[in-house]
Amino acid sequence: MLTVNNLSVQFGKRILFDEVNTTFTHGNIYGVIGANGAGKSTFLKILSGKMDPTSGHVSLEPGKRMSVLNQNHNMFDEHTVLETVLMGNHVLFAVKKEMDELYLDYNDANADRIGELQVQFEEMNGWNADSDAAALLSNLGIGEEFHYTPMADMDGKLKVRVLLAQALFGNPDVLIMDEPTNDLDFETIQWLENFLANYENTVIVVSHDRHFLDAVCTHISDIDFGKINHYSGNYTFWYESSQLAAKQRAQQNKKAEEKKAELEEFIRRFSANVAKSKQATSRKKMISKLNISEIKPSSRRYPAIIFDQEREAGDQILNIKGLSASLDGEVLFQNVDLNMAKGDKIIVFSKDSRATSAFYEIINSNMKADAGTFEWGVTTNQAYLPLDNHAFFDNDYTLVDWLRQYAKTEEERDEVYIRGFLGKMIFSGEEALKTARVLSGGEKVRCMISRMMMERANVLMLDEPTNHLDLESITAFNNSLKNFKGSVLLTTHDHEFAQTVGNRMLELTPNGAIDRYMLFDDYLDDPKVQELRAKMYS
Repeated sequence: MLTVNNLSVQFGKRILFDEVNTTFTHGNIYGVIGANGAGKSTFLKILSGKMDPTSGHVSLEPGKRMSVLNQNHNMFDEHTVLETVLMGNHVLFAVKKEMDELYLDYNDANADRIGELQVQFEEMNGWNADSDAAALLSNLGIGEEFHYTPMADMDGKLKVRVLLAQALFGNPDVLIMDEPTNDLDFETIQWLENFLANYENTVIVVSHDRHFLDAVCTHISDIDFGKINHYSGNYTFWYESSQLAAKQRAQQNKKAEEKKAELEEFIRRFSANVAKSKQATSRKKMISKLNISEIKPSSRRYPAIIFDQEREAGDQILNIKGLSASLDGEVLFQNVDLNMAKGDKIIVFSKDSRATSAFYEIINSNMKADAGTFEWGVTTNQAYLPLDNHAFFDNDYTLVDWLRQYAKTEEERDEVYIRGFLGKMIFSGEEALKTARVLSGGEKVRCMISRMMMERANVLMLDEPTNHLDLESITAFNNSLKNFKGSVLLTTHDHEFAQTVGNRMLELTPNGAIDRYMLFDDYLDDPKVQELRAKMYS
């Protein structure tokens, strides 16, 4: 279907890919993973023809159509929403456009050409194109009232959905997507997961959303050491098997037969779990058929994220009464009551991300509420990771001096002690002497996590903590929060985070709050909750 031959990419002296040969076959969904800087987005650009490799080439099977999720949100501003989706199938759109122009100037001279175009249009199911495009838009949360709106007038987050509909339109033979779940709510992501899980053609996708990769992928394409290797199964299987292989490699004295038996048992256990998954489909290759020799350890470095508590909190954590907030006259949330108990791990979310950020800023005394009160328990101490961390890094401190600002004792100010925290977040050696101002988004978040670990709080508040992080950091972060013995307030678009960390849901709406002791999936699937949510947002 799509073949990569002897592909190499080099930037100066840095070799990103070295003589890569691989094939993406029909009917499989490939999740492309790799550490930050490994070249995931570069690889997708080369596959889609938007960038040339240093050497080698990519070939698509003749007669097949490729569609790519467009990253330029302003590219179609002169077109309507519906037109933008139709343009996803370039050939069909060109035929439709020429046919429409000829109809406007219909005469005997162009009648034959119109007839030819009509035949082509019918062969491509063109007469249903408008309705198919409209259905895609509606499924992605773009109502009919927007279908003839110019793209220039659309909100940025809605533009993302239109471009996703464009990529999906017309059943392309090869679909390439870089971070398709960005700016989508949980319901829309769930629709996309179901759509792709039943998609019969080839999909190649980069995503930091582990739940999404688990739900849709038949294969993981791992970029490591300048090569790309395909592994059967989803992300969780790849991660757990690579960890097992790494552990076995460290056990030099273990007999080969014992290692093989351990791997076979792992595969049997995982296959049973996959078979029970609601996303499992008959067309997916079962993991039980995996060749054991395919399982290899990864070179990935995972940060050591460990949240210790300076002291254990008492029973009273946070008490909120009648809390309300608005922005520019628009109500974000109102009449929020909450009695947070010891051990609560609350997923705080809303259809409006401004509401959750305002909530955190208020309970951290960085913003005033319109009404209501909040009171922290006297035995609590809190650590906060805000959505916007820019102000923390508007200086020229080295990372050692940056983290030293938050030390409480002389021991904590010691450079060896501070480098220990930075080292846990993969800032070792000279990297610890970088200046704060030049850090990437992911590096800033890792610094903020180091700061939180150093505070040894018994309450953690996290507003979209996975933004900018790679899969390795996200996985380590997720595991640390699952094991944390204190209390947590967490807002995230990472489904796996929400499902595995939270034991209580708090949804903020303009008409009040919904508060339930439930797991996240149960909350989304509960008919009574969904009925209540519809009322609260109406």
